[in-house]
Amino acid sequence: MRHLEIVNAKSERHICMVKGLSQDSTIKDVKKAIGAQKQKYADINRQEIRLEARGKFVKDEDTLGKLGVQNQASLYFKDRGLQIGWTTVFLTEYAGPLIVYLWIYTRPWLFYGDGASSKPYASAVNIAMGAWSFHYLKRLLETMFVHRFSNATMPIMNIFKNSAYYWGFAAYVAYHINHPLYTPPSQNQVIGGLVAFVINEIGNLGVHIALRNLRPPGTKVRKIPLPTGNPFTLLFNCVSCPNYTYEIGAWVSFTIMTQCLPAGLFCLAGAYQMTMWALGKHRNYKKEFPNYPKRKAIIPFVL
Repeated sequence: MRHLEIVNAKSERHICMVKGLSQDSTIKDVKKAIGAQKQKYADINRQEIRLEARGKFVKDEDTLGKLGVQNQASLYFKDRGLQIGWTTVFLTEYAGPLIVYLWIYTRPWLFYGDGASSKPYASAVNIAMGAWSFHYLKRLLETMFVHRFSNATMPIMNIFKNSAYYWGFAAYVAYHINHPLYTPPSQNQVIGGLVAFVINEIGNLGVHIALRNLRPPGTKVRKIPLPTGNPFTLLFNCVSCPNYTYEIGAWVSFTIMTQCLPAGLFCLAGAYQMTMWALGKHRNYKKEFPNYPKRKAIIPFVL
């Protein structure tokens, strides 16, 4: 049997002793034992356990025997803060931009004055509203029916930070595109941008479904993502995160379609963040799978 000391990873202060564990006990068992003693940490998703104070966190399913944790050893604890479910966060993030954009689109007099409602929208404005709504409705449906999350929760503060980003940019973009003084680009540019937008959105959905099918329900299984029968997934031959590639492509297309500076800034901000995520996931794939195929992270043959 193993008795373990749980130590705060930052202050290195003693938190509690966990007793009665075996080599087959998992990190999840350790977290449950901590939660039983410390009610504040009863939600095990709030806990992060490390073998070293400044080391990486260990997975819930890892056993003490596998990790080489001996009797009387110390494990280092980090409080991840109050948690909230990923699904709740995503639904809030994605419903907000849809509501904000449609609010400005359907009530122009609130933002531009009483005479604004009497001025008809250009077709490009209506198309932009449809494209924006389609994107966020798709995201909401994917959150409910497609995505399988490896972690059940995330820090609660993320919902405020992420919502400020999505909701704020939705208002910024919608205000400019729906403005009575907005001048749309040529019809050919609008149609070309729309076609490219739809193609990228379909590609993004296809990749999300392929990623979903890699992980059986209720598991944290990780596999090398590969192309499936869907031709849009052939991009896996070139990059590790084609979902981000298609996402960036969709917003580049939206920017071309609307010729709107705020849309371009939204695209740049999102592209930067998705590139950082893709590079991190690409590194993790290469570390986890020795036979990982040669490919870039997000931009074929470039990055």
